[in-house]
Amino acid sequence: MIIGVMSDSHGKAARVRTAVELLERAGAKTLIHCGDVGGIEVFDELVGRDVHFVWGNTDYPDQATIAYLDTVGIAPPTAIPRSLKLAGKTIQVFHGHEPEFNQAQRAPKSDYILHGHTHIARDERIGNCRIINPGALQRAREYTVATIDLERDEVTLHRV
Repeated sequence: MIIGVMSDSHGKAARVRTAVELLERAGAKTLIHCGDVGGIEVFDELVGRDVHFVWGNTDYPDQATIAYLDTVGIAPPTAIPRSLKLAGKTIQVFHGHEPEFNQAQRAPKSDYILHGHTHIARDERIGNCRIINPGALQRAREYTVATIDLERDEVTLHRV
């Protein structure tokens, strides 16, 4: 199973559209957004897909946004981290600014920890856990996203 990971779109819907097209061409069936989404226009680009996301430090979810997500079938996060089980792998999703994120990095309890926030791509192993930041779709030297082949444990960074 290949998943697509993006972060820090900060409302750049057209760039997210390009990123989603790239990730799907690379075989991603599930998309994960690691926060700083930046608004409903970005969610519009994710509608109809198997998508999971977390709120970032610049996201301010209000009742209208939550109601919109409910109408389009995108479930907002209910806990930090957002925990997923895909292809037999455990995945924790953070934005990267949460106190829980620092604790999770020190003593990982999952196969993967995904995060954003720094706008810098990262692929690091701590014990049996792989910590991945796909980079950013805004305010970065180059805009990047990542695919992860969960069966092969292969991470590929893609320039958008």
